[in-house]
Amino acid sequence: MFKGSIVALITPFKNNKIDEDRYASLIHYHISNGTNGLVPAGTTGESPTLDHDEHKKVIEIAVKESNGKIPVIAGTGSNSTSEAIELSQHAEKAGANALLIVTPYYNKPTQEGLYQHYKTINDKVGIPIIIYNIPPRSVVDMSVDTMARLFELKNIVGVKDATADLDRVDQQLKKMGPEFIQLSGEDGTAMEFNARGGVGCISVTANVAAKLCSNFQEASLKRNDGKSLKKTEEINNKLMPLHKALFIESNPSPVKYAASLLNLSSEDVRLPLVKITEKTKKEIKKALSIAQLL
Repeated sequence: MFKGSIVALITPFKNNKIDEDRYASLIHYHISNGTNGLVPAGTTGESPTLDHDEHKKVIEIAVKESNGKIPVIAGTGSNSTSEAIELSQHAEKAGANALLIVTPYYNKPTQEGLYQHYKTINDKVGIPIIIYNIPPRSVVDMSVDTMARLFELKNIVGVKDATADLDRVDQQLKKMGPEFIQLSGEDGTAMEFNARGGVGCISVTANVAAKLCSNFQEASLKRNDGKSLKKTEEINNKLMPLHKALFIESNPSPVKYAASLLNLSSEDVRLPLVKITEKTKKEIKKALSIAQLL
């Protein structure tokens, strides 16, 4: 159920408010272009600057507009366990299919602290949980052994791996087996990630290249197929400049600018994020042209 091209949805703003109409149309853009899942209220959706009501609203809209056509994996993580529980229970009640829960940031919990954080949330909800392991942003790195302990719990089903360490795919596959869902959190390494046993990507680039990312994932998951491998490589080469350009400055400012060029969203972000520089805009336009999107 959770595989392929899953988009880390941006949150469109208008006059510093959520642009609900644009957000709804963005979701339908993904449904019509083969995206395999939605992640509302993640960090790409600027969850740190959404208040609780807004956070809940974007999840509700995603559930309503997707209408069961593709799964919704709601971003409900926090560095406060009680807050993560509240957001997770709301997402479950709203109809989300799963939860994406980031490792607690800033607190720097130990491995036992990480285990107890996820176990406590696990015990309070009844839908699948995907661990979001992103040491560059959260500072802490969940070990493979801690993941294996968590995988024994009823709701923990997989990981969004943004460690940029491809050896982790092999280690996690060996420790937990193929039933443990491994999703890449790095667009640029998604091809090798899948080749090593991953089953998809929670993608930033998919916000503006939904069809290409969907086609890429479909081809890359057809293992041992020479024709599909060639197609995977061709699409990957086309998208690689875009993968890189969208992270020249802090996400999601670059992808929101790219979305604005394609009339999918405004480029507005909330402080402390700011709009990108003219130099970065040129790189993004160039990358969109290479991908034949502009």
